[in-house]
Amino acid sequence: MSTPPSFLDDNQIERLSSLLEQRAVPFKGLNLEALDGFLSALVVAPVPAPPGQWQPQVWGGQPPRWNDEDEALQVQNLLMGHWNMCAARARFEGEDLPDHLAPLMWLPEDPEQAEEALDESELDVGRDWAMGFFTAVMLHEAEWDTWLDEHAWIEEIFDLLDQLASGERIDPENPEAPPAKVSYRERLDICMELPAMLADLNHHRVDALTPRVPIRRDAEPGRNDDCPCGSGKKYKKCCGLN
Repeated sequence: MSTPPSFLDDNQIERLSSLLEQRAVPFKGLNLEALDGFLSALVVAPVPAPPGQWQPQVWGGQPPRWNDEDEALQVQNLLMGHWNMCAARARFEGEDLPDHLAPLMWLPEDPEQAEEALDESELDVGRDWAMGFFTAVMLHEAEWDTWLDEHAWIEEIFDLLDQLASGERIDPENPEAPPAKVSYRERLDICMELPAMLADLNHHRVDALTPRVPIRRDAEPGRNDDCPCGSGKKYKKCCGLN
């Protein structure tokens, strides 16, 4: 069996996108952008998800029938190559994310000039990515809920992703007020922060999985033993008083 690539090149991305549009989207599966968000959530999740658990979700619940074993293997390598790319993105520690690890989502080529030219229907930048992320979260909802209950900063990340998914922002100071619409510029700002959010979540995941080595302390003398300081007194009458 061939080894999946560490990331997808342009031709592989185009091939995977085409497969998803033909074999996944018509069956309520994921498009390429949603898949990127979906896999990004899986690689930073509280618990691991084996391919047999998540891959059916990609195709809308039931993997397609491929023409032969060779085609099935090619598709598998594309999916796992995308997984590898998302995992490498979450682990990246540098200032500038390499282009080949950038999130796979539609963005205007010139965000500064594009807002006036874009149709209203094209302003939902990041929506599919966030929807894919939350689809993966549902696979381990209880474990994610535990993280959210314990860490306010993770809840803040989810709030930003919910803004991408819903297009609305609720005022935490007045939750009963009508939600405000998330602007195109605000969407872009959130999208630009996605790699940093994933890196923070991945650091937390790794830290949570790291075994804690207990600090071993030297055994203290008994209260009635001679004090180790050499005073000749009982420990309880000497250093044991502190």
